Amino acid sequence: MSATAALMVAAEGGIIGDGRTGANLALGVGLLGLAVGWLALARAGGRISIANARTGGRSAIAVGLTGTALAVLHLATSSGGPGTGNGLVGAIVAVPLGLGAAVLLGRRALARSRGGDRPPVDRMGV
Repeated sequence: MSATAALMVAAEGGIIGDGRTGANLALGVGLLGLAVGWLALARAGGRISIANARTGGRSAIAVGLTGTALAVLHLATSSGGPGTGNGLVGAIVAVPLGLGAAVLLGRRALARSRGGDRPPVDRMGV
């Protein structure tokens, strides 16, 4: 099965379940990205020291973009409107969850984790 066919099956709800399965999958992936981004941000801030904050930040960005792609794919292939039971509202919620939360937290963790490695920038121009 190609990647495009797998994404189409995931967006349509798969073989089992109703139309909400694709939206629930996108929401789950978005929430996973949010959790990974939050943990990476905690690592970058020095509150926990379990793993590398840069790896966590990159993972949060990748998972957030995947959740957003699944949600957009579900929005593009779903029929009907909100309240029809096809998961349209769940997919609408998954887009800002993946982009707004997971990707931004991942970027912030990446920015914080490289803060001590770089020399300070002289912005005065003197």
